Amino acid sequence: MTRSVAVLGSGGKMGFRVTRKLAEAGYDLRAVEIGDAGRARLKEAGIEAVGMAEGIQGADVLVLALPDNVIGQVVRELAPNLKAGTMLVILDAAAPYAEDLPKDRPDLTYFIGHPCHPPLFNDETEWDARRDYHGGIARQSIVCALMQGPEEHYALGEEICRAMWSPIINAYRVSTEQLAILEPGLSEMIAMPFVDTMVEAVEECATKYGIQREAALDFLIGHLNVEIAMWFGFSPKVPSDAALRLMRFAKNKVVKEDWRTALEPATVKEAAELIVYGKGA
Repeated sequence: MTRSVAVLGSGGKMGFRVTRKLAEAGYDLRAVEIGDAGRARLKEAGIEAVGMAEGIQGADVLVLALPDNVIGQVVRELAPNLKAGTMLVILDAAAPYAEDLPKDRPDLTYFIGHPCHPPLFNDETEWDARRDYHGGIARQSIVCALMQGPEEHYALGEEICRAMWSPIINAYRVSTEQLAILEPGLSEMIAMPFVDTMVEAVEECATKYGIQREAALDFLIGHLNVEIAMWFGFSPKVPSDAALRLMRFAKNKVVKEDWRTALEPATVKEAAELIVYGKGA
């Protein structure tokens, strides 16, 4: 049976990528887009944009490729017109974890999926795949959560997510809270601040200490390649004793002792509310 899938925000940055993938996978696709730029982008790809009413009418699945801060309001507006059993696929855990989805429609299924993006160390051989950092050409894994709905709906949600972010390495099932701990917790609250700090450190080397910026950047990127490979088990972990002593010394200067609180559910909930409502942290 061919599933009817409506993508809301189908001409946007994320929406356009997943819409093309769903079209390629052969779903009965309804590309819902109201913006002129998005509709033009779809037209160039040979995909006809439709309005909201036409798009959601009788659809089995609604993919919400929308900003986190509008998802709850859109769902509240659409819910009265959705048939029982309709699946809503949300592409990020922020709105669900901030409890911004309607609770008065237990007959709707809420499914959350998010890509892991292509791994830093991979076996891609084609140049386009090796330079694909977001996914869609290179293989990547995904994480999925069935927040609300019958257990038998999980397979359909994973199927849709596999199609949207293909080609896939692994699909991991997690809870809604666990997905929120991964995103925004692990990715944006742990990894991103360290990456941003490293960029600032390169600039500090250049502007304060007179080191050629390209030299500092090459030095850092090369050492990251070695250190990430060793610490995450992609190569033997063989740092010198002196390097380990320096690492422990430096952690007291650049890492707060209570950094683990960034992954605690209460902090992640505050972060989700900051994303969705603009309040919190």
